[in-house]
Amino acid sequence: MIYMDAASTAPPRQEVLDLVTPLLTSNFGNPASLHELGHQAKRANDWARTQVAAALGVTEPEIYFTSGGTEADNTAIIGAALAAARGKVVVTSSIEHPAVLEACAYLVTFHGFEHRMIPVDAYGMVRLDEAAALIDEQVAVVSVMAVNNEVGTIQPIAEIAQLARAAGALMHTDAVQAAGWLDLAQLAAQVDALSLSGHKIGALKGSGVLYFSKDHALVPLLHGGGQQGGVRSGTENPAAAVGLARALSLCAEQRLAGVGDSYGDYLIERISKGLNSEEEGLVQLTGHRAQRVGGIVSFVFPRTAGETVLIELERRGVLCSSGSACSAGSTDPSAVLTAMGYEAELAHTAVRLSFSRGIKENEISQVASAVVATVKALVG
Repeated sequence: MIYMDAASTAPPRQEVLDLVTPLLTSNFGNPASLHELGHQAKRANDWARTQVAAALGVTEPEIYFTSGGTEADNTAIIGAALAAARGKVVVTSSIEHPAVLEACAYLVTFHGFEHRMIPVDAYGMVRLDEAAALIDEQVAVVSVMAVNNEVGTIQPIAEIAQLARAAGALMHTDAVQAAGWLDLAQLAAQVDALSLSGHKIGALKGSGVLYFSKDHALVPLLHGGGQQGGVRSGTENPAAAVGLARALSLCAEQRLAGVGDSYGDYLIERISKGLNSEEEGLVQLTGHRAQRVGGIVSFVFPRTAGETVLIELERRGVLCSSGSACSAGSTDPSAVLTAMGYEAELAHTAVRLSFSRGIKENEISQVASAVVATVKALVG
């Protein structure tokens, strides 16, 4: 089997497992305890915070460990919105992750906020002219993802952040799918808050990070023992924090070395030429052709039905998905693709091929061949 669903969850890295296993077995203390096991746990947690802060180019007090991207998104958006001195409006793109959209829905329902959504074009790119019209002095928080989790399009975060700051709003980005592919320090420098998830980069499920600028106020979502400066109460999890920190450093090393940079383009070329060279209209790339990360490639197949391509690919040994795995049990067509203008029937044929940089070149070649063979077999 070849795993091509890293955007849902990435394979755990062996280097991460080697580092965190002692923290789950022998060095299992509570970082708040005053005995030696507690000291060991605290040192591990402090090391992780130092590493993550350095990776993002921010200060250690601005780093908060969370249970994942969803908690980080909710904390940033809800916490910043409730702390804002003025304005009861939140602005997002129309193709955000449910963690962002539902956090905004909560603010609308229970706190009387208005939620404005910036439309995207046919490539999943935020329309900057629309953003400029929607972001005004009534806006408390702007949240736009750095990289779309379904089609891989990279958003113009720097430009959107300029609009947010000019209006006096906090700028947050969900960078869950950017980790491993973009320069996170450069991204963090453009925004006031940034969310990451460990299991998307080979760390443990249940691990996440929120960078939140010390220049902004934040109302905590969790109340209890006052850990992490009172922003995120609850017993800290050194194993999750250390694993995420190690995975981040490995991602940075691979990105700088250019490992896997060409694989996304290779898939696009092989699959597009393999299917459309003989007969036009068998495959369409979704998302932006140039402004995209290499690890997410998404297609729709107009002459196939429903999820037949996905099912047949698994039979051929390729594990992938149609899009986000984070909308549990939904049979609706992709909200991202429909926001981009795709009809529901066509959106149902979507296949997302997503991978970590550690995948082998021969595996990428096998996947391309399997997709071409599968679609040709299905259309007869």
